[in-house]
Amino acid sequence: MDPLSHLQPASLWQLFEKICSIPHPSKHEQKISAWIQEWAQELGLSIKEDAVGNLFIKKPATKGMENLKGVILQAHMDMVPQKNADTTHDFLTDPIIPYVVSETDADGNESDWVTAQGTTLGADNGVGLSSALAILASTDIPHGPLEVLVTIDEEAGMSGAFGLEAGWLDGDILINTDSEQEGEIYMGCAGGIDASATFNLEFENTPGNSKAFNLSISGLKGGHSGVDIHTGRANANKLLVRFLLEASNNFGIRLTELNGGSLRNAIPREANASFVIANDKIELLKESLATYLATLRQTLGKIETNIDMLLISPEEFEQCWTINTQQQILLALNACPNGVIRMSDDIEGIVETSLNLGVIRCKGPKFVALTLIRSLHNDGSAEAQRMVQSVFELAEAKIVFSGAYPGWKPDTSSAIMKTVSETYQDLFGKIPEIMVIHAGLECGLFKTAYPHWDMVSFGPTIKFPHSPDEKIEIATVNQYWLLLVAVLAAIPETNQQNN
Repeated sequence: MDPLSHLQPASLWQLFEKICSIPHPSKHEQKISAWIQEWAQELGLSIKEDAVGNLFIKKPATKGMENLKGVILQAHMDMVPQKNADTTHDFLTDPIIPYVVSETDADGNESDWVTAQGTTLGADNGVGLSSALAILASTDIPHGPLEVLVTIDEEAGMSGAFGLEAGWLDGDILINTDSEQEGEIYMGCAGGIDASATFNLEFENTPGNSKAFNLSISGLKGGHSGVDIHTGRANANKLLVRFLLEASNNFGIRLTELNGGSLRNAIPREANASFVIANDKIELLKESLATYLATLRQTLGKIETNIDMLLISPEEFEQCWTINTQQQILLALNACPNGVIRMSDDIEGIVETSLNLGVIRCKGPKFVALTLIRSLHNDGSAEAQRMVQSVFELAEAKIVFSGAYPGWKPDTSSAIMKTVSETYQDLFGKIPEIMVIHAGLECGLFKTAYPHWDMVSFGPTIKFPHSPDEKIEIATVNQYWLLLVAVLAAIPETNQQNN
């Protein structure tokens, strides 16, 4: 029996299982795009593709509902490719393997979740995409004029949203399906910008009477660099650099390689470095490492339950970084801001500004550090940019900012927000929380091409997206589905205004 075949709503879960079987990491969406197009054509739906690869699917209104305002359901087709170190998986060819797991929380409450075998699940945003496709495939769900917008590359640059042109879509209301907490309705999101710092690496011959080692840190939880940034999850890059700086100062290690993290928008789970050290300092280094690891387990152990550091001896290295290069890079990485910078004064419990030192990488004669800055306010983003720029320019690195995307400014008078909130109360007998999310949704970019759109975002509960711990709570998927179906039926007519 297929692992998700018994879940409800069946149409959504069947589509999600199909999506899991098709490789679709960011920048490699060709296979999933081709399948969506073939699927829509088989149903007789109108589907178009724009120059950047976004898909537009149109379905006529249910009979008698032609005068309702047009609605666009929106999802992205790509997923974040992350896997555990001991997992053999090729995201370009291998399917995601989802399965159901039951968990009991600290209060004894049991819940069922879907997760994946050793990789990210892709519920972000595969379940939202599945829900939109399930609505398109349905014959018994009433709705007005309906369009589905499926964007590319949301997780690795938002090039689909950046490339969206006016004139492709007719609707007035957009429902974004990329939120990750049931019971919360989103009316705004943070903007973001990438910072790339590049150092020129200088090398010299490794000193004599020394031995080569490779040091890795692993077992961290990682997660989404926006929605998980306040949870206390550790950054592998920062932890490794902290020890390397100490080892450099105390034992004179000489680095030959330093790499960590894989995505600017994922909290790094693993990092590793290669270096040489004088033979008479090896035992002191090992003792220091044991003390450092014990300290990390003591201070971070309630959150990072599987943190580990491994020291092995590889082949010898002929060259290492110069002392000046090593100090510049380690000092800059150690000083680079990371984590929550400021909480919002306007919305309780919401992060205003944060940074994530997501990737550090040796690339031939260059060393690159990638940081993602997020903020609800332009001033917060500008301040964080100045901080990062100051740190790396002091270390004589070249700093470049790119890929800026705007936040989605909250509209407290939103008619669709009111419709969703009232529908939620009618369905579930409780008031939803109206929220702003500290993550990048594509809604802010959509306003460039479609400034008149009234937008809202809601979804089921997804925990730890962008990490192999990603999981989605099954019960909330059904709640999300019921809400989505009810909202489509509650859309007002084109000449009717919400009071």
